[in-house]
Amino acid sequence: MIEFKHVTKTYARTHTHALRNVDFAIGKGEFVYITGHSGAGKSTLLALVLRRTVPTEGVVSIAGQDLSRLRDGQLPLLRRRIGMVFQDHRLLPKLSAADNLTFALRATGAHGQLEQKALNALRLVGLAHKRKAFPIELSLGEQQRVAIARALVTNPPLLLCDEPTGNLDPDTSWEILELLNDVNIKGTTVVIATHSRDLVDAMKHRTLVLRNGELVRDDDRGGYSL
Repeated sequence: MIEFKHVTKTYARTHTHALRNVDFAIGKGEFVYITGHSGAGKSTLLALVLRRTVPTEGVVSIAGQDLSRLRDGQLPLLRRRIGMVFQDHRLLPKLSAADNLTFALRATGAHGQLEQKALNALRLVGLAHKRKAFPIELSLGEQQRVAIARALVTNPPLLLCDEPTGNLDPDTSWEILELLNDVNIKGTTVVIATHSRDLVDAMKHRTLVLRNGELVRDDDRGGYSL
């Protein structure tokens, strides 16, 4: 699903090596944590997967496709295949939960039964009964569930999460983690970038550890230990 081959990312203006000679592959259906302290390179890694930036050296591939070879016009199609969940959920405040999802569907060019697709996605995260609620009327945990539903409404094979529980209390964080685990069990590849020790240690999955842009550990047994 994802492959990094000798990937280095250097920001020339600041002479910063965000990633250094990183190699790994994530297979279809895996659940993987990307961990490390702030500044370790997690956000850069996700940006490379989304082709928001390109490597200085090496190759980043999705499903065997070298992302550096994609034309700009092909990028929307790539991003329709990748669901993205952010720490701050980024819901549109003037739209209901369901309308946030139908808006996302329209943005990807989807058509036909949009309302039913949105309802099905909200049902998946246990919020069908809140479909008419606006973000301000939802708890932080519910807002994050809607954000996950929005990422899943297009049925992407790959779900990327950037600190998805960063603003949540421990109990709600566990609920979100269980939800993401359920999504993975149903076949979606899930990759979570986080610096939360509690999150990673709560549910053991394969863990890639970054330190100063280098991949220092790849452990199938999981665990945060740095």
